[in-house]
Amino acid sequence: MTFATLGLEPALLRALEEKGYTSPTPIQQQAIPAILAGGDLMAAAQTGTGKTAGFTLPMLQLLHQNPRAGKSTHPRVLVLTPTRELAAQVHESVETYGKHLRQRSMVVFGGVSINPQISRLKQGVEVLVATPGRLLDLHQQRAVRLDEVEIFVLDEADRMLDMGFIRDIRRILPMLPKQRQNLLFSATFSDEIRQLARGLLQDPAEISVTPRNTAVESVTQAIIETDKAKKPALLAHLIKERNLYQALVFSRTKHGANKLVEYLEKAGIPAAAIHGNKSQNHRTKVLADFKAGKLQILVATDIAARGIDISQLPHVINFDLPQVPEDYVHRIGRTGRAGSEGDSHSFVCEEEVDQLKAIERLIGKPIPRLEVEGFAPSKPLPARSVGNVAGGNRGSNSGRRPQGGGANANANGQNRRRSSGGGGNGGNRSDGQQRRGR
Repeated sequence: MTFATLGLEPALLRALEEKGYTSPTPIQQQAIPAILAGGDLMAAAQTGTGKTAGFTLPMLQLLHQNPRAGKSTHPRVLVLTPTRELAAQVHESVETYGKHLRQRSMVVFGGVSINPQISRLKQGVEVLVATPGRLLDLHQQRAVRLDEVEIFVLDEADRMLDMGFIRDIRRILPMLPKQRQNLLFSATFSDEIRQLARGLLQDPAEISVTPRNTAVESVTQAIIETDKAKKPALLAHLIKERNLYQALVFSRTKHGANKLVEYLEKAGIPAAAIHGNKSQNHRTKVLADFKAGKLQILVATDIAARGIDISQLPHVINFDLPQVPEDYVHRIGRTGRAGSEGDSHSFVCEEEVDQLKAIERLIGKPIPRLEVEGFAPSKPLPARSVGNVAGGNRGSNSGRRPQGGGANANANGQNRRRSSGGGGNGGNRSDGQQRRGR
């Protein structure tokens, strides 16, 4: 199947061709026709499945096919996202795919001056991408009207609920006209999401491109058991021995992220942190530098990383395990995207054993262990039924999609094999660096 077979306009196909996209992902194959049909949609798609293009492409086409009557300057499309980073990237997609159309778009979020946003809104906009708080601020100042919205998109709905935005959403909904098309995207269809959908959607089409709470299959996963105090040194060792570039490292706290960046920089590893205490300008610059390959390591908290969209991100490292098991799926889903391979390493200390068990119950299989010489825990962690991976063979494994992950690894033998942290992966990084240069 190609994008042309989905019935997209030539101007959109031209923009896709210029980006090198030829084949739609599963979510795009299902969502684009459903949205073009004009009905409401409830879609479950994890990060990295191409869901943003899945709604921006048909959304732009509907606007193009039904030009606005009169000279109104108010938004015809509203896209709500939970974070500034995600809002910026959704807007970037709108600009990229709509470059050959005449639809005006803009993005608004907090952390920056509101006055330029007010001035820009006065000039008129068809597509408005926003975070809930800043949108409410703008509405309160009478800078934006939402009574002409024809398409309403609620993106990352599960994270909206996690971050406590449900009250803001309920304040925004009455501002919208009753007659509109509603699109809800979420990583999972939890009971809370379905309850939200019942009050928002009218007889929606329902799409789910990934089984509920299933980890991304193209990601090779491994855990490394160690002591909490050894984690910073283990991270630096892993980065240097495996020559890891563009690795996204998850820290549980903002303070921990800052301390980790200081440690890595002292070890000669270019790194930066992104979290809620950083200014928007800092976060934007850091993300741009990371995408451009100027930064080797990006350390982030869950909320700050939620909107990060980086093609061909090869590595995710869980320096701290998440408290919520579903967040593990979101984290590792940031690599192995768009059909490419990726790997995920999780550091586990004694205090995190219960979290690890919860994660393995969620994904329905054990995560293979990797032993790195010199970093074993001072006392063995409680026994678990897990698979095994050999660190020295990572290079040969990284090019294949794991079939069943830990279950297959476990079938290969019960004896865990040691790794000095080296292996074939370092040799593969030159390919990644060449990709970034193109």
